[in-house]
This record gives sequence, structure tokens and C-alpha cells, in this order.
Amino acid sequence: MSNDAATGTPTLDGPQQEPPAHGLGASLPPADARAKTEGTFPYAADLWAEGLLWAAILRSPHPHARIVSIDTAAAAEMPGVRAVVTHEDVPGDSAYGRRIADRPVFASEVVRHHGEAIAAVAADHPDTARLAAAAIAVEYEVLDPVTDPEKAFAAEPLHPDGNLIRHIPLRYGDPDITGEVVVEGLYRIGRQDPAPIGAEAGLAVPRPDGGVEIYTASTDPHTDRDLAAACFGLEPDRVKIVVTGVPGATGDREDPGFQIPLGLLALRTGCPVKLAATREESFLGHAHRHPTLLRYRHHADAEGRLVKVEAQILLDAGAYADASSESLAAAVAFACGPYVVPHAFIEGWAVRTNNPPSGHVRGEGAMQVCAAYEGQMDKLAAKLGVEPAELRLRNVLATGDILPTSQTVTCPAPVAELLRSVRDFPLPPLPKDTPEAAWLLPGGPEGAGEPGAVRRGVGYALGMVHMLGAEGADEVSTATVKVHDGVATVICAAVETGQGFATLARQIVQETLGIEEVHVASVDTDQPPAGPAAHGRHTWVSGGAVERAAKMVRTQLLQPLAHKFGMSTELLQITDGKITSYDGVLSTTVTEAMDGKELWATAQCRPHPTEPLDASGQGDAFVGLAFCAIRAVVDVDIELGSVRVVEMAVAQDVGRVLNPAQLATRIEAGVTQGIGTALTENLRTTRGVVRRPDLTGYALPTSLDAPDIRIVKLVEERDVVAPFGAKPASAAPVVTSPAAVASAVRAATGRPISRLPIRPQAAVAAVPSGS
Repeated sequence: MSNDAATGTPTLDGPQQEPPAHGLGASLPPADARAKTEGTFPYAADLWAEGLLWAAILRSPHPHARIVSIDTAAAAEMPGVRAVVTHEDVPGDSAYGRRIADRPVFASEVVRHHGEAIAAVAADHPDTARLAAAAIAVEYEVLDPVTDPEKAFAAEPLHPDGNLIRHIPLRYGDPDITGEVVVEGLYRIGRQDPAPIGAEAGLAVPRPDGGVEIYTASTDPHTDRDLAAACFGLEPDRVKIVVTGVPGATGDREDPGFQIPLGLLALRTGCPVKLAATREESFLGHAHRHPTLLRYRHHADAEGRLVKVEAQILLDAGAYADASSESLAAAVAFACGPYVVPHAFIEGWAVRTNNPPSGHVRGEGAMQVCAAYEGQMDKLAAKLGVEPAELRLRNVLATGDILPTSQTVTCPAPVAELLRSVRDFPLPPLPKDTPEAAWLLPGGPEGAGEPGAVRRGVGYALGMVHMLGAEGADEVSTATVKVHDGVATVICAAVETGQGFATLARQIVQETLGIEEVHVASVDTDQPPAGPAAHGRHTWVSGGAVERAAKMVRTQLLQPLAHKFGMSTELLQITDGKITSYDGVLSTTVTEAMDGKELWATAQCRPHPTEPLDASGQGDAFVGLAFCAIRAVVDVDIELGSVRVVEMAVAQDVGRVLNPAQLATRIEAGVTQGIGTALTENLRTTRGVVRRPDLTGYALPTSLDAPDIRIVKLVEERDVVAPFGAKPASAAPVVTSPAAVASAVRAATGRPISRLPIRPQAAVAAVPSGS
């Protein structure tokens, strides 16, 4: 696929054909689009129950302190207060964690980050609950916080497990080899918040059997259930997670820290309890992208071909481990980028500090190193006097090449094709010396800039991400397809987070069974598990399970007809609700063939296994890879340092286009999120205390900040091991676009941009504007 030069809309290369009305390849609209537009989408914050109580959580004002005492008497005696719970009231496990159970439900002896939960209150009115939480008297002995991850190695342990979460020393090739040309760089990546559209909310309802049901926007309900049940001291089958409408997620919905206090309060009071977090609580409570410090040294020969890459990567995990081990593995494995590097020596660490917690955010690990290795490629190009795109082309990875982890790239890797596509795409026209529209200036119509101080820059970046879980993660999903009275129903616990799984499931069944009306059941933990919504796994694993189940139903449908006419089912096809044979003898409708019967089948999909990285960072750790190339065009006011992104040209390796409109939307959203990382988004802290945890202090890009996004090429080279051959779409542009913007700002200013987000003082050119 490519795009129309005028509109940026994806179009098929070659002869144009009418897109199908349904099934794979159709631009089927999302099933929830109308509900979201009309305001009837079932968000957790809208839920209600008879006898409802309201919850509030008391959070620490300190990033590091010893808890001397907690006095809940004043709060408990307030009229309308029904329960107050602290660490003493947790009947089961006192700590939880998806990978390492190191995060307490409520802090007991030590507070390890600003905003950590201390206690929770249930009351008959939300204001009463908040007042009661504020009335809890906590005596703290304030301790010096450890906020510099480099100092965490020598600091006193912040946790019984120590400050070092993981160390990966990757060793590949000859450590003594050197290149004719060497460039070095130090890079810093800030703390990005997922900033969910709707803040966290949930409703817990006690059950007659002593269990509890929790209604919330979970993206991994079965894991959330198991963690909650362990803290409640209950068997998992006595805890049920019902997934409400998810207003979009990029990893921010994975923290069960809101759900567990809710369940405890419901079990304590015997009443339904609801919590709707404020935006401030949302910023303080959930995980953020890992702030990262990266030191790089690139060696190349005189022609610019890479010889060796050396790097040190330090991830700030904040107070608890969460997904830091997985993020570090991705950062170390992809530290050299989609380039052929015969020798690589990478040291990676993830450490605990008293900063806000870090965890899974789309493109974790890969985004941080992309900004650094692409900065190095720009430095190398400048030192050699080679065009940045040309230097990259001399080093790009291809199918059959070997990663520094010793894993062979067996999937399609059309990196050179992607880069050439964005390089050769026509550049946007230059603005006039005096723009007629003031909003075309960097800084917008209220900016103080002058047109004569504006410089244009063009930059490039290549990014890569892994698909599914890594390092031996057991990726499996189960789905059931039922057909009755001409209507199909898909039952699968894959949560629709905005990635389009519910729409894809409908398309798969339409394609396989020729049934147009397909419904996707709501998700809860009574269904078999499908795993978390991350790394494109639901397109691959859950979509694969739906496809297998639908094919089993198809066989059930066609076998009687094939037997009757003395042929195999392979000689029958289903198109637009009609069943026909290869010779035209048989022609009937799916409804007639069903003859009132109900058909159903359940199937699983499990990709080929992976293995953990060994002591030297070697191993086949990833199921598959996806690649992206972006060319950024920016205008920079070199006196004020303000930046306007003019255009982002994107070429992406997608395997197969399953829904053109949905795919374009995912890419555009990913690019825009990456622009936020590059220019505005940074959750700032002062000695561990979050500064202005709201959407005025944390600047998200708006529609006015979004540039023209041109989808130049979508390479449809199918991955043979993936169902449908498709690859994940949204993480790759998130990873690549910040590096591309930084590269373009370097080109415009001549400054060594080495920190994200880019601060205005870093974008002020080194030369006077009149020179």
C-alpha cells in the first residue's frame, strides 16, 4: 500500500479494486463507534448499584518516609463512613505484582514513592469518603529519597529485594575490535505518562458466596483476578473481573492498585463500592514510561558501515519492579536498532528509586534506545559527510541477518524498502517568508517568533519492536465461535482497548463463514484467559484462536454437504453467505445449510516458544519483529527554540492490511503519541515529588499539534508464522517518531539534540539567525 499524495489516505499499489464490504481487508467501522459518539458507551465511571458506597484512597505526600503510626479513629467515627482499611486489614498477600510481587497493597512500614496508597475509606458520599481519608492521621519520619538512578547502586536498599532489579550484559563478537570512525553520545529520555482518556474507575460488588465481582476497564482481567484473589485470601473462582468499556489504553490499565482496595472495601462492608479516581490520583497511581539514561559509542569504517556498538542503558524503574525486566530486555536487545552490527557490547540495568513507578507503556524499552541509536547515526553521518538516509541504507537489517542476541531474523524485514519510500516521497512546500496564517509559525499565533528566524529541518529514523511476549512468555489465547439463526457470536477474553480486536474478530468470522452479522461478547473472567492487550498479541494470538474456531465451525457446516455430494470440504467455498462447489453443482445459502442447527467450536492459538536471554544476553527471545521508517519535517524558531512538526512521512512493515481505515488510524495515533514524547510530555518531579500532576502541568499534544501524517507505504509481506500474516501496527510508529523529530531538529539547528522531550533552549541554533 501507499498513500494519496494530497490526502495521505492509504491506497493499494497497482490496479485499484473495490474493497470488500465485509471480511478481512474491509474498512469495517468499530462496533463501539456509535456508542462512544452518542455517549452511551459503558465506562466504569458511569456504573451504579443499589446501596452504593464511595471509596477514597489516602496517599503519601512524601516520596520516601518511615511510617511511625497510622491513626484511623477520627476517620472511622465520621458520620457516613462505613469502613477504613489499612495494611492490617489485608487478609491475604500483602503485596502484588505481575512479574515480581514487590508492591504492597497499602504501605505498612515504609513509603517508597509520592502518592503511594496508605489507607482506603468507604462512605455513603464521595465527599465524605475524601474528607475521611484526609482525616486519617499518619505520622511520618521523612527520609532522603533516592531519585538519581545512578546513585541507586550504592544507596541503602529501598526494598528487601534490593535496588537492582535486573542486569543484562550483552556480549556479541570481538570486544577488542575498533572502527576507523568513532562517535559517542549521552542521551536522556523523560518520564512519559500514558494519560488515559478516562481516569481509572471501578465498582466492586460483594457476592453471596463471600466472593466479589469487580467491574473495571482491565486490559488483562485474568491476571488482575489472580492478583486480587491472592490479596483477598480467596480462591480465584470466587473473584470475578467484568471488563467495562475501555476508553483506550497504552499500558496504563495494567495496574490493579485501584481494584484491590475496592474489593477489600466491598468485602468489609458487604455493599457495592465505587471508586472514580481524580486525574491527580491517576498520575500518581499508575505506571509511566521508564526514564532512561543511555551512553553510546559507535564504531564504523571509512565508508560508514558499522563495526561495533557499545552502550550502557539505565532504566529508572521507580519504587517497584512491575514490567522493568521486560522493558530492559527489549532495550538491550534492540540497542543497535534495525542495523547490521557485527560486534555489540551492551550493559543494561533496571534499578529501584523513590521516583514514581515505571511500567508497560507502548514500545517500552525500544523507544528509548531508538532515540539514542538514531542520534548516533546522525552524528556518524555528520562526521563522515554522508547524507543521513544514505548512511542508514548502508547498514540496514534484512531477513536472514542476525541480531546482537544471536537470533536470526526469519520474519520479513523490508527495512531498506521502507527507508527509500520515505526518503523519496516529495517534501512539503516551504512556507512563504511571511506566512499568511500566523498558526503556521512555530509557537502558534500567540508566539513571539519572527518568520526570518524559522529554519526547516528534515530528519530520519528507523525503529523496530517485538511482537507478543518475550523470553519464554507462554502466549496462548482461547476463543469460541457460535452460530445460530444466521448470527455468529465470538466469545474471547481479549479486551478491546482501541487496537481493533472486536472489529477484527467480526471480520475473521465474516471471511470464514460468510455470515455478515457477528457479535463479540463482553469480557469477564468466567471465560478462558486470553492474556494482556499488549505487543499486538490479540491480533496474532486471539485473532488466530478466533480463526481456528471459525474454521472448525466451517467444517461442521460443510461436512454434511460434502458427504451428500461425494466431495471433500476443500472443494466447497463460502462467499457472501452462499455455499458453492467448484463445479457449480452445489449452490445454497449458509442459512439453508444450517437448517436451524446451532454450531459451535472452541480453539486455542499458541505461537512457537521463545527463550530467556542468557547470562551474555544471547537467545531466541522474540516471536517476531516489526519495522517502521519515518521522515520528519520540522520548522524551528532558532531564536526561541520553539518547534512545529510540519509533516511525518511513514512507511511501515505491516505484514497484511486487515482493515485499511483502522490501520491508518492506529499509525496516525502512534505517530502523534510519539510527537508528544519528543516535544512536550514529561512528568516532572522535584526530589521524587510529582509536580503539577494534571493536564495543565502535563502537556499532551492536541489536534492543533498534530502534523500532516503521510502514510507513504505499507509493505504487505506476510509473516508466514503469524495468523493472516499480519504484524502489530501502533507500537512501531510510537517508537520511531520521537527519534525522527529529534533528527529533524538537529538538521534545522545544528545542535546535538540528546534529551527528550526537546527543551526550547536545546533547539536554539548555535549560529545567529542572520548568518
